[in-house]
Amino acid sequence: MYRSMMDCVRDLEKHGHLMRIKHEVDPDLEMAEIHRQVYAQGGPAIFYEKVKGSPFPAVSNIYGTNERIEFLFRRTFPKVQKVIELKADPTNFMKQPFRYLSAPFTALQALPMKSLFAPPITYGTCKISDLPQVKSWPDDGGAFITLPQVFTMEPDSKDIMKSNVGMYRIQLSGNEYIPDKEIGLHYQLHRGIGVHHTMYNQSEEDFRCCIFVGGPPSHAFVAIMPLPEGLSELTFAGMLGGRRFRYLKKDGYYLSADADFCITGIIKKNVKRPEGPFGDHLGYYSLKHDFPVMEVDKVYHRKDAVWHFTVVGRPPAEDSGFGYLIHKLVKKLTTQEFPGVKEINAVDAAGVHPLLLAIGSERYMPFRERKPEEILTQANRILGSGQTSLAKFLIIAAAGDDPTLTANDIPTFFQHVLERVDWRRDLHFQTKTTIDTLDYSGTGWNAGSKLVIACCGEKIRELTDKTSTIHLPEGFSNPLFAEKGILAIQAPAYTTLEDEVQKVNDFLSSMQDINWTGIPLILLVDNSNFTSQTLNNWLWVTFTRANPSHDVYGIKSWVKFKHWGCDGPLVIDARTKPHHAPGLVENETIRMQVKQMLAKKVS
Repeated sequence: MYRSMMDCVRDLEKHGHLMRIKHEVDPDLEMAEIHRQVYAQGGPAIFYEKVKGSPFPAVSNIYGTNERIEFLFRRTFPKVQKVIELKADPTNFMKQPFRYLSAPFTALQALPMKSLFAPPITYGTCKISDLPQVKSWPDDGGAFITLPQVFTMEPDSKDIMKSNVGMYRIQLSGNEYIPDKEIGLHYQLHRGIGVHHTMYNQSEEDFRCCIFVGGPPSHAFVAIMPLPEGLSELTFAGMLGGRRFRYLKKDGYYLSADADFCITGIIKKNVKRPEGPFGDHLGYYSLKHDFPVMEVDKVYHRKDAVWHFTVVGRPPAEDSGFGYLIHKLVKKLTTQEFPGVKEINAVDAAGVHPLLLAIGSERYMPFRERKPEEILTQANRILGSGQTSLAKFLIIAAAGDDPTLTANDIPTFFQHVLERVDWRRDLHFQTKTTIDTLDYSGTGWNAGSKLVIACCGEKIRELTDKTSTIHLPEGFSNPLFAEKGILAIQAPAYTTLEDEVQKVNDFLSSMQDINWTGIPLILLVDNSNFTSQTLNNWLWVTFTRANPSHDVYGIKSWVKFKHWGCDGPLVIDARTKPHHAPGLVENETIRMQVKQMLAKKVS
């Protein structure tokens, strides 16, 4: 049971899960580069004793491996899992009463409590500029908080159980923000804080907001956790942390008593300023856009305050660990939220939202040929619910075709689908709709399309990773298999939409007489060597760079009564387009300096 982030640091160090950087480090790119290189090696949590320009130390990578996450929550995870299992199916209590006897008490004992004595968070105050100004990527618009816990409540509400705690990125410096007086908040109106913002716009009350940083490690996790209906974030933080969430009310704000830092202020109701760019979890920069502004009141900190941060970038990254823990905790809730759905995997390597893999159930019409019917209903339910509504590509298979199939074994899942999919029947598009704000592959900001691939039935082909000589048109070259049945072809650099549609159609026409047996999927890419190198590479390239309505083609394609299909392979244009956001590239000088520094430290 950790009382603070420093408690966590000491425990990690005691058990060999932490390294110390004793010399002064620069928060401008250097700290992020240290983090990236240590994470990439599966290394320990990192404690930065001296941060240039700040009196506070910092820590990152505490969630850097699945083993370390399980270590952090080793005493509480089994208890929390029982509560969630009971929430998913209350009849479990009658089936296994002794297993779930403690579950109600776990939840009751984790209820938030008011701090009656001098809470640690009120030890001192500082300025925004005193905080470690961590900048992760060369073109970031400034310093950002990357693991904030943003606390808001409805107007006139005094019930802390109805509060919202979310993780929305916070820009501390740069752009047009008044130094030490204003910070930027990046969030969408459909998120919890966005709903509150809309309510405050319709009231005369100030929109008060608190941003917590640090505290027990369960507090940052709960800000990103999709919780079951009726379970408050604060209660969940208490359950997972093994210590009740402590709070106090000060100057009209609700402060987390155990946080390391707390920024209080008022979100301006009808004021926006440019926020970003920011190197984001799709592996590209999210560009500069207008977002809400918070007028800072005070910045509180505890005596032994530690600045907790992470570095966001192309997955896998430290925040991938959140997905691991979420999956373990909510797996039993999937069938409750999505009836008939056995599994959902938001594919981390593809940036999470661009690609969902799911396994559903085909229970209807047992006397007819097996084909996608019920799983299409389940796919629509997935695309109509919460965070899964941001999915761009949703591939759903039927559990009955292979009882051992799992959405978490990605190569096997794709093999299963590509052996059975019928491109004449199984493609279902949604056009002119919304996609993830961070995904710039669409037709505009937050605008794009979706594709459901619904697969059910017997195996209809054997996949291959060999082919006879293919005579490609000029400019197309170097065909390489990313997986069996998936051929990546290097295509000319993308120019304009009009030119490329014609160019791709000419390519498709020239490919009609080739024997594509065993190759149902073709990828047009900028670099087929890179794309075919690893599973993560082809997933990232394909699903972050393609907009289904504009970039999905087919050899021998046709339209019949508004249904689009193709008799030959499906073709996805996964090249970089001019309207895409730029990719993330490290500062090479700093990268080499950090590499040499870490090599000396290891030796």
